[in-house]
Amino acid sequence: MSMLTLRTRYSTYNRVLFAARRPYTTHTELPRPLPTEESSHIQTFSAPSKPRPYYARPPQRHSELPQIQKRWPYILALAAFGVSGWAAFLLVAMNQERLSSSVVKQILQTVRENGDLKSALGDAIRFEPIWYLNGDPWISGSINLPQGNVDLSFRLKGHRGSGTVYFTSIRKMKGEPFTPLRFRVICDDGKVVNVLPQPS
Repeated sequence: MSMLTLRTRYSTYNRVLFAARRPYTTHTELPRPLPTEESSHIQTFSAPSKPRPYYARPPQRHSELPQIQKRWPYILALAAFGVSGWAAFLLVAMNQERLSSSVVKQILQTVRENGDLKSALGDAIRFEPIWYLNGDPWISGSINLPQGNVDLSFRLKGHRGSGTVYFTSIRKMKGEPFTPLRFRVICDDGKVVNVLPQPS
């Protein structure tokens, strides 16, 4: 066997052994061809590359924003309605407290037994009802027994006419009885009836 045949077999064996050890393969056989002038041209850039958008952005439309409706007028109206309702509730509750007091009941009983009022207003003297209080009367004034001060006025009616009763009483010192200062009924026709006994 000639020396050229041995070298050919040896180089083929080495290529097969080297290809078995490589984890990858190439599409060209060794030795690779030398690069030509066209393939060895190097392209240079004057600035760094900029990232390109992944998708085309939609065109921007300059449209006017919708007008947001103001809410503070509704909140203010709701707050005013709530405060008004609470104030009306307090007034009605205080009127019911004065109406159920023993002072008002005693005043009405004294007025019903007065003869001059029976001739001026008629029989069946009672409170004059008010429609917005569901038939109850409106008692104006205040009743402050701890401080010794009672000042009231309310409407009365009989089968002949109507009038307004005024009652004022004070207590000078703690422990003393109340002293009436004013207790009269002014009828709608102008007649004034003093319920207090006149001094002799």
